[in-house]
Amino acid sequence: MKTLTKLSAIALVGAVALSGGAALAQEKIKIGVSYPTPTHAWASGMNWHAEKAEERLEALYPDVDLILVNSPDPGAQASALEDLVSVHQIDALVVLPFESEPLTDPVLNVKKSGALITVVDRGLSQPGIEDIYVAGNNPELGRVSAQYMKTRLSEGDNIVVLRGIPTLIDNERFDAFMAEMEGSGVNVLDHKHANWNRDDGFEVMQDFLSRFPDIDAVWAQDDDIAIGVVAALKQAGRDGDGMFVVGGAGMKEIIKSIMDGDELIPVDVLYPPAMIATAMDVTVQAFKSNGPVAGRYILGATLITPENAASFYFPDSPF
Repeated sequence: MKTLTKLSAIALVGAVALSGGAALAQEKIKIGVSYPTPTHAWASGMNWHAEKAEERLEALYPDVDLILVNSPDPGAQASALEDLVSVHQIDALVVLPFESEPLTDPVLNVKKSGALITVVDRGLSQPGIEDIYVAGNNPELGRVSAQYMKTRLSEGDNIVVLRGIPTLIDNERFDAFMAEMEGSGVNVLDHKHANWNRDDGFEVMQDFLSRFPDIDAVWAQDDDIAIGVVAALKQAGRDGDGMFVVGGAGMKEIIKSIMDGDELIPVDVLYPPAMIATAMDVTVQAFKSNGPVAGRYILGATLITPENAASFYFPDSPF
């Protein structure tokens, strides 16, 4: 009887050990990655970089499970966040909010579940929810653009400015650009919103060309706008009069033009769609690194020139 009891105990301990080992073997760090369904080129590039980061990180860390979800509107994104918690029981969330206000409470609820929170690009309306924040540098984008233009322009030269959508992001870029240009003697003939859209960029530039016979440079702020501007210049036959265009973001077509020495678009200023990959990297390191990773990661607005353009060229990306 004692022998049987002993054997039973050994068997029980062995079974517990085996089941515990199996549980440990199956246990994974689950990280949800939530962002808007791509509706324009920059967002398509972001989606591509997120998928590439998922492949790379899961290959590097077999115990990490990255769950990518994109959503067509704020309500769908809020529902997706609920599912990431209730169905997938995520340990961390990387989120680029569709809009700040309607996603603040849903992200806060994820935080209350105990998950680490990384917010990308668009901040939430309530501060302090996120553990990590990753974003581009909008004021620097405007400042770096102006600094380059001042190296090419002289007092009395004329420029026009095509802005984005009327938002805080656009204001930060434009205000920093204008502050940097102040005192240069360069004339800003006019500025109009082109909504980060190439068709609007084409129409706004057509208007500028009809009103201003002497334009030395164009700040387009965004690469989609810049493509519309170039189309307008070529249609009007004014693409060969020494004018140049400065866009922004890092679209592959623009970067290829810079690599090829295009004088019409000599440089670009980076606002990387790959910031979602940076956010995923940092979030994984919160579980893998010995050092602290919480905090704000503001990515530089690098001036892309013929000398460094190859480092920012991703030919397989949609952007």
